[in-house]
Amino acid sequence: MKLLIFTGIVLMTFANINAQNYLIGFAGSGASTKVDSVKIENLSQCNSLTMSGSDVLNLTSETNIQESDIQNFKGLKVFPNPSLGKFSVEFELKSENMVLFRLYDLSGEKVLLQSQFLQKGNYSIFIDGVQRGIYLLKIETDHLLFSEKLISLAENENTPSLTINESPNVNSEIKTEIPEKIISIIGLLFKSGDTLKLTGKSGNYRTVLMLFPKQSQTVTFNFLDCTDADSNHYATLQIGSQIWMAENLKTTKYRDGSVIPNVKDSATWASTNNPAYCNFRNLPEEGNYYGRLYNYYAVADNRNISPKGWHVATNAEWNLMEKYIDETVDTTAIGGTGMKIGRILKEGCTTRWQYMDSTAGWNSAGFTALCTNFRTATGTWSLAPNDNHDDAFWTSTPYNSNMAWGKSFRWCYPDIFNIFIYSRAGQSVRCIKD
Repeated sequence: MKLLIFTGIVLMTFANINAQNYLIGFAGSGASTKVDSVKIENLSQCNSLTMSGSDVLNLTSETNIQESDIQNFKGLKVFPNPSLGKFSVEFELKSENMVLFRLYDLSGEKVLLQSQFLQKGNYSIFIDGVQRGIYLLKIETDHLLFSEKLISLAENENTPSLTINESPNVNSEIKTEIPEKIISIIGLLFKSGDTLKLTGKSGNYRTVLMLFPKQSQTVTFNFLDCTDADSNHYATLQIGSQIWMAENLKTTKYRDGSVIPNVKDSATWASTNNPAYCNFRNLPEEGNYYGRLYNYYAVADNRNISPKGWHVATNAEWNLMEKYIDETVDTTAIGGTGMKIGRILKEGCTTRWQYMDSTAGWNSAGFTALCTNFRTATGTWSLAPNDNHDDAFWTSTPYNSNMAWGKSFRWCYPDIFNIFIYSRAGQSVRCIKD
């Protein structure tokens, strides 16, 4: 077995023993149990990092390391560290002495206290039953203090125990289960109340989870297949009982492989009653990042625009999601409704939305509504200055023979806008799992 090696960055200090530090591990379920990587976005502080899914995230409120606060005397060895709750500690006594062993968790609570009179020599002690977390071990005599951080990745509820090797100068091998891989502890600055958006990746699968940390835990990503006819793989997101695409649709083909016409000319777009898509302002980079814009004829076509196992969300399905995340939404209203739903669903941090302070996106549901803009039924592009004002989504629900229900988020309002729209308009699409 390989020893578990501490190769990551832990931004912490025990000078302030009450600092907030949470250990977050990752697991997979559904289509894959392996987590290749995780992107962590702190939406409250607008910082992010990407780490291996086998590593452990340390959310810490500390901003620096003050090595002088911890006296690591030469001769103190702890291994493996991190471990699965079992540690071997070696140290040397220069003279016989009463030795005090103390173990503290990050709240400052003493979880282990033991003392013993020991002769001069080299000693091994074994600490077992350490629950998941970060701890401070102190080994103290009347003239020496050994201190070291212990990182436990264990999933247990045991009480820590300490055993001393009574025979000096004997090196005993710790016998414990150690993962056959190197694990790093990766630090990210965090404050109480921060919102984290986690995107787990496993092969072609990606799943978004929102985290509002209050304790150390293991986050499990439920990986699902969401692949369109162009082999675009979409991140997925659960909101309430529904599972949504966490990105806008960008396919140029129907599920059967037939091509959706790309109509660039404004006059042709305005006159067609056939399926069509476009990139905003006919720029491919717009479609690749923000998703394509489709007319309603493409959305309603029975060849199916959505990935297999998914469908374009109905107006009722949108309404269910809206009510789940903002109880002030009136799902029967025409026009703007909801006091905060736009802020919950709109992208925050780096964005081209032109926000006011009262309408800035929080993205606290992970939906990440981008400022995609739209194409009007006359073939013109949305008229917002610098293309930084609005977006619009189709539902699959028709209003009449010439219109269908749509949803929109606007730069200057915190709400959602419910409206029936001409079928020739070009709008974004989100799909929901069957």
